[in-house]
Amino acid sequence: MDYTQQTATHVGGSDYFGLGLVNFEIHENNISHETQGLSGNHLVVRRGKPFKVTLLFKGRSWNPNNERLVLEVCLEGSSQKIPVLFEEQSAPQGWSATVPAGKISRQSVIIHVCSPVLSPVALYQLLVHIETIDHRMTYMVGTFVLLCNPWLKDDPVYMQQDAHIKEYIKNDYGLIFTGTPSNVQERPWSFGQYEPGVLDACLKLLQLSNEHLHNSSRDYALRADPVYISRVICAMVNSNDDLGVLLGRWKDNYTDGVKPTDWSGSADILHQWLSSNGKPVRYGQCWVFASVLCTVMRVLGIPSRVVTVFTAAHDADGNTTIEEFYTTSGEKLSLSDDSIWNFHVWVECWMRRLDLGAEFDGWQVVDPTPQEKSGGMFRCGPCPVAAIKHCINVPFDTRFLYAAVDGDVHRLIIHNGSVVGRTVDTECVGELIYTKSIGSDTPQNLTNTYKGIKRPQDASTHQCELLSYNSRAARSGTLSYSCMSSHTGSSLFASPQMYSASITPADDAVGETSCGLQVSITIPGSPLLGANIDVCVKVTNHSSRPRDLMEHVNAQQKEYNRDPQQSFWRAQREVHIQTHQALTLRHTIPYSEYESTLKPDSVVNVAVVMQDLMTRERVLGAHEFSVSTAQITIQIEGGDRIQMKKEKSARVTFTNPFERALSEAVLSVEGSGLIKGKQEAKLLLLKPGENIKKTVSIMATSPGTKVLKATLSHSSSSIMVSRSFHKVSVSSA
Repeated sequence: MDYTQQTATHVGGSDYFGLGLVNFEIHENNISHETQGLSGNHLVVRRGKPFKVTLLFKGRSWNPNNERLVLEVCLEGSSQKIPVLFEEQSAPQGWSATVPAGKISRQSVIIHVCSPVLSPVALYQLLVHIETIDHRMTYMVGTFVLLCNPWLKDDPVYMQQDAHIKEYIKNDYGLIFTGTPSNVQERPWSFGQYEPGVLDACLKLLQLSNEHLHNSSRDYALRADPVYISRVICAMVNSNDDLGVLLGRWKDNYTDGVKPTDWSGSADILHQWLSSNGKPVRYGQCWVFASVLCTVMRVLGIPSRVVTVFTAAHDADGNTTIEEFYTTSGEKLSLSDDSIWNFHVWVECWMRRLDLGAEFDGWQVVDPTPQEKSGGMFRCGPCPVAAIKHCINVPFDTRFLYAAVDGDVHRLIIHNGSVVGRTVDTECVGELIYTKSIGSDTPQNLTNTYKGIKRPQDASTHQCELLSYNSRAARSGTLSYSCMSSHTGSSLFASPQMYSASITPADDAVGETSCGLQVSITIPGSPLLGANIDVCVKVTNHSSRPRDLMEHVNAQQKEYNRDPQQSFWRAQREVHIQTHQALTLRHTIPYSEYESTLKPDSVVNVAVVMQDLMTRERVLGAHEFSVSTAQITIQIEGGDRIQMKKEKSARVTFTNPFERALSEAVLSVEGSGLIKGKQEAKLLLLKPGENIKKTVSIMATSPGTKVLKATLSHSSSSIMVSRSFHKVSVSSA
């Protein structure tokens, strides 16, 4: 049994009576409240649902006629006293404590304690008072944690289907989708909400927030609202303007911390932050920020999932139009504060929006990656997905998020400071939006939940103010603004005005100008790091005359969220094309041209500028793709489901798929919660077709989902050739 020992404060001869032991019935309450495994230190329960506490008396038996029991729940300076009533008595509004029929004996009493459904999420202290006409005995009996309750219909985070709650609250494992729409890659992530200390870290996040440090009473009062909780935690996951968890870095030097791509779970990050007393963990990028946020939200009882937006726009100036600049040879320039991220990862949290109305209930975007400030802090959301889809201006940050999934991209060719060509792409932003499916590792396509009619015409509904591009003004380099109808309804909608962008020149289309040329780029297959890369350029002549063209093709390495770096490969040739002809021009980027540049997770921006040699007109085509790594196989003895504290072996194998040997190959294996440290196998020369193997012993000390990570590096390159992740499910028995 789970007891908290108490010392009586009153002594009185043979008539002595006092509180001896308190049983928090942790095992039974955990099962009833779906909180198994969240804590070994605290009773963890969900709001709006009764939990059981048993009081055991010492000395003589309790006399309920003369000795009244009163419970008291405390949050720092505030408290709430709760008279203990018998079941037939009417319970008061708010907190209640009742004794069910037949649950009282000479030496003990069972009490069912229930909080209001909109109670603050927090760590509470529980006191017991035994009161008579003459005196009172008070006992501090322990603490309990109160969480949101997605099983309870009246809770704003309620989810109707058990399969959804299992996936978005209880599941401690997820998939992060990265790469590009044409080469989607996935990596497992251990959310780790059942790891020891994770709940403590989540509660500490609330206590160290700017809101709590500034005004703890107000903070506690507002913690009943999941909108408020998600906004506070969103700011606390990054450390830009508070004592938050993660410090972001998007450059190559990570020697004073952990490279973002090396993380595979949230628990290690939260443990490190908690043990350092609020010192930020180095380093995070978008999927790390989002995954940690998802962990904290699930622990606190708010259903959450990690979502990847491919070709996500970062609209720095707020006009929902993204401008990109290229040279006449196809090299992309860093001339705009706007950018396109090949992928961006954020979180959706499920809740009713009591502040907005039922049409905005459901999934809300919450983005902890520090990009722009919202309400004076680096955070974003929660914003209803429904508002993003229909371009409705509601709190919070709708304009920024709308641009991220549905902005227009204007690509301009620059020569001697002048625009000599332009294309407009209205489709590529938010091209694909994925999350993990319920109960499986397949992706669920959310694109249609975000992208609807870009420019609503019904003036009777809440609408954004729309920014229209005048085609003639755009050609002359000036913009004109026209405002469509906007209706804000009430003060709840009084957030900054929101704009979307459109361009309406009749002769502009993606990769085509009035000269009648159209050009596009494709990359056959899935390019493999270490192998040659094929590039196909398709050019179509829609005009009524043949053309002599000069083709310029350019490739640049880029981080997934930044503008490209210096070009690493170029090609050009003259091309003759007949009237109404379509040609496919093939190129090869040799490995030797990029071996010192590209690395795992690299993205390549490849662009082509096709110039008519007679008219000097130019047309641009651009494409970005990610580079995959060679496969490392990981096999677990007896399968991927293991029992806690039982040793198993894992066999890790890499086979050289390349046409060249790899010298001084090193195969490394590590996994938090499975292996202590890193284990390696080395081979002086790994010939084509040969393999390198490493067998390691694994043993889990806690249940849940763990991740093994294997990497292969060699001396011929400063970067690893391959990295693979493998999911291991651990059961307690």
